[in-house]
Amino acid sequence: MSRNTVAEQLVRTLLAAGVTRVYGVVGDSLNPVVDAVHSTDGIEWVHVRNEEAAAFAAAAQAQIDGKLAVCAGSCGPGNTHLVQGLYDAQRSGAPVLALASHIPSHQIGTGFFQETHPERLFGDVTEFRELVAHPDQMPRLARIAIQHALGTPGVAVLVLPGDVAGQKAAGPADTTPVTAGRATAWPAEDDVRELARRINEADTVALFCGAGVRHAHEEVMTLAERVNAPVGHTLRGKEWIQYDNPFDVGMIGLLGYGACYEALKEADLTVLLGCDFPYDDFLPKHNVVQVDHDPRRLGRRVPLQLGVHGDVAATLRALRPSVRRKDDDTFLKDVLRRHERALTRVVDAYTKNIEHHTPIHPEYVASILDSLAPDDTVFTVDTGMNNVWAARYLTPNGRRRVIGSFTHGTMANALPHAIGAAYAAPDRKVVSMSGDGGLSMLLGELITVQQHDLPIMTVVFNNSSLGMVRLEMMVDGMPAFETDHAPVDYSKVAEAVGMRAIRVEDPQDVREALHQALTANEPVLVDVVTDPNALSVPSKVTADQVTGFALSAGRTVLRGGVGSMIDLARSNLRNIPRP
Repeated sequence: MSRNTVAEQLVRTLLAAGVTRVYGVVGDSLNPVVDAVHSTDGIEWVHVRNEEAAAFAAAAQAQIDGKLAVCAGSCGPGNTHLVQGLYDAQRSGAPVLALASHIPSHQIGTGFFQETHPERLFGDVTEFRELVAHPDQMPRLARIAIQHALGTPGVAVLVLPGDVAGQKAAGPADTTPVTAGRATAWPAEDDVRELARRINEADTVALFCGAGVRHAHEEVMTLAERVNAPVGHTLRGKEWIQYDNPFDVGMIGLLGYGACYEALKEADLTVLLGCDFPYDDFLPKHNVVQVDHDPRRLGRRVPLQLGVHGDVAATLRALRPSVRRKDDDTFLKDVLRRHERALTRVVDAYTKNIEHHTPIHPEYVASILDSLAPDDTVFTVDTGMNNVWAARYLTPNGRRRVIGSFTHGTMANALPHAIGAAYAAPDRKVVSMSGDGGLSMLLGELITVQQHDLPIMTVVFNNSSLGMVRLEMMVDGMPAFETDHAPVDYSKVAEAVGMRAIRVEDPQDVREALHQALTANEPVLVDVVTDPNALSVPSKVTADQVTGFALSAGRTVLRGGVGSMIDLARSNLRNIPRP
């Protein structure tokens, strides 16, 4: 029976805003909210093992369905656990509301048990973090928080002391409609004319696309065709621009491949479209223009000749009548030839003629997974080497999604992201590309997957190593230290929680194992023992990186590790870009 508490008022307000679930861990100051969810039809509580996973799951759900997602944490440690996943949500632009319960209101400021200061704690995660100090403030503050999360889009935090949540509500829930969309940002006419002039005057143009080109694929292709421009992309932009793209030249950065770096460097004009690529060392520093719907991003990575505030699609549509066709395609064809050679040498290096190599090349696993996965698969990807395999071997098609901690860069995100994705897209296959390092951090979420019977396919790239950290240390001239650990059989761990599991040690078993897991309508973990020496080499290698790598190799040899360095050299010999 309803007691019309503040917590019930909040839950009904969330329900009216389209929220159908809350991710979190029950207990303590959060119990009034948990009880309200339990007693309200149409909304459920998704119990996870760590509030960090709750925030990740909410972030992934919001990125898949575009709606408000909610996570919750109890006072003190519950709040602090939320922070990691909320950073990821904020930097990914995912509309997430976090309910941060608090100690009894009359104890705030006394150093009470589990006391934190949520308004400070979440200060770097969101602009909106408000305390509900009195029942009269609900549901107005809830409505403001919801609208902030949807409108940014990003994270909003509502702080609710447990005793206030249990008090009698002063009025009804707020059931007024929420506004989830945003208006199109149309560029200024003067900016469009200036952008057209610069494109027309440049002999060669290159386009570099980020996640902001979502919904602008046709417009980007039209511009590229008209001016014979090679098109590169960031990792977040890959899923929106690489498919059906005859002008594609790959990526730049430490995960990069292909001829994107050369295209941007050699073009007379580089046009940045909806991207905020942070590694400015890889970007050209001259003759750059940028288009973005967020004016705060204009020019914060490299100096600009022109910054245009506007949605990419709207800007390119406005630009179209003023851009003259370029007939000379010499630059484009040259870059495409170099891109093809780079793909043959680098991307295909580990996926051909290696069916008998053990330990299994992770690139081979990613390649087979890409070929077998359905066209509408949602991939979630752990930070580290799995980012590289996803960037180089997952093929976008306009329907697939690739979700990762691409802007926050935290480990352990893939499995909890998959939980949220599975709820957001129950009719699509969800595949978690987990590193053994990331999976082990939030290993308890395997129990969450099994408990809720989520048909997630978890592929563990099990190399008993922190591969990306190993590479980072070697590039800096350091011998790899504390990056490797004793082998763990994650298939046995999965079986122990009741999950179906398949362990793969022979490359000839990879295809069948992945096929079985992809066609199963139940939680499945595929534990693939992969080569720890398969390290990524960027498409552009600097002299300092080469020197550091060589120095690290020398130090390793001096410390008795010559065998591992020979294995490493053999594994990566064909993967080293050559002039």
